Amino acid sequence: MPDNPVSHATGVTHVTTPAERRRAFAILFVSLLCMGAGQTVLFNILPPLSRQLNLSEVETTSVFAVSAAIWVVSSTYWGKRSDHWGRKPVMLLGLVAFAVSFALFASVMLGGLEHWIPAFLVFPLMVLARSLYGALGSGTSPAAQAYVADRTTPQERLQGMATVGSAFGLGTVVGPAIASVFSPIGLLAPFYFISGLAVASAATIWFLLPERTAPQKFAHVTATVRWHDRRILPFVIFAVVLSLAGTVPIQTMGFFFMDVLGVHGATAAQYISVGQISSSLAALFAQFVVIRYVKLSSRTMTTIGLVSALACCAIFLITGNFTFLVVALVAQGLGFGLARPGFTTGASLSVAPHEQGAVAGVIGGASAMGFIGGPVIGWMYEWSPYVPYVFCALLLVGLTVYMWISPVLRNAGVIPPDVEITEENAATPVANA
Repeated sequence: MPDNPVSHATGVTHVTTPAERRRAFAILFVSLLCMGAGQTVLFNILPPLSRQLNLSEVETTSVFAVSAAIWVVSSTYWGKRSDHWGRKPVMLLGLVAFAVSFALFASVMLGGLEHWIPAFLVFPLMVLARSLYGALGSGTSPAAQAYVADRTTPQERLQGMATVGSAFGLGTVVGPAIASVFSPIGLLAPFYFISGLAVASAATIWFLLPERTAPQKFAHVTATVRWHDRRILPFVIFAVVLSLAGTVPIQTMGFFFMDVLGVHGATAAQYISVGQISSSLAALFAQFVVIRYVKLSSRTMTTIGLVSALACCAIFLITGNFTFLVVALVAQGLGFGLARPGFTTGASLSVAPHEQGAVAGVIGGASAMGFIGGPVIGWMYEWSPYVPYVFCALLLVGLTVYMWISPVLRNAGVIPPDVEITEENAATPVANA
């Protein structure tokens, strides 16, 4: 590997090495793991706390819906910004915003529980704190996906995207462990620990993550990716519907355990943790084992994922036994763990290298739209705990049909044998950072 300086005309002073690339991916993995852990802690603790704060299911899901609505717009914006500013500054902004938002959200809940904050202010302040994450924290994921896309060939893209997804998924396994370790200090102590971890991750990115010169290289090119672009519209539709289906177990599982199984308080939190960990481990198995070692096409893999997720809905509808419900959540984790990387990779391969940040932002925004439907799912749940799962099953059946009738989705991930490889090579010049 030559280490001679590159011409200063390119604004570059050294080249990346394979070791630097592995280090960069490891840093991204830990940063996204941190955000995944935070999400799991939130979904684990919020349902029981919402009952203590006298929040209804609709109000609880509305907290996420408002943030998701902002995320839909901001993710697209930050994805495009990363094409011009670079991936590193956008990821930094997102991680710091996540840390601040998470700490503020915990502080509001603590203030409500201790009656430091008037009851009528708790809900709007929770929404405001969460909205900060939606507005600024949404940049981390699309920038990280684009960073990986910059450094992988089309043949490597599926595994690269699966690695990004598995980082977030591993965080959902680590989250309950963090909660169990810090909960004796206080129910909200895990929130503050994860906020500190996010700040540490941001510092690591600032000092250790190498940044390539792609933003300068493509500065004269304007990304034209829009959600209605014919190249990616089927992926956007797929992402929106899959996200809405995936929201059902995430947002109703805690209430389902409390109401159908009759558990409450600390027992409910334990049941929820077991369910989340089981689902997350299954998703990790899909992304670390199935995708890496079982040679399946994106279409086949996504189909298997949809069928597995559909099995989760069926089990929730026919049984109230905790053991079988955990099996259902395993099927759910496996299903979404297989389905998501397939269409994300297809969207990435459908656009040019200088549009990677833009397309990651659009798909990221579409994937957040499911949470906008949270209040509707909450309303369904208030009608009957089983109605959301009937709704989820219908969505998954519709997605399976749509995937097979859409030429774009049917051919997602198919790489022409003569495709030009324009992504970063192992020795791509990068600016000093």
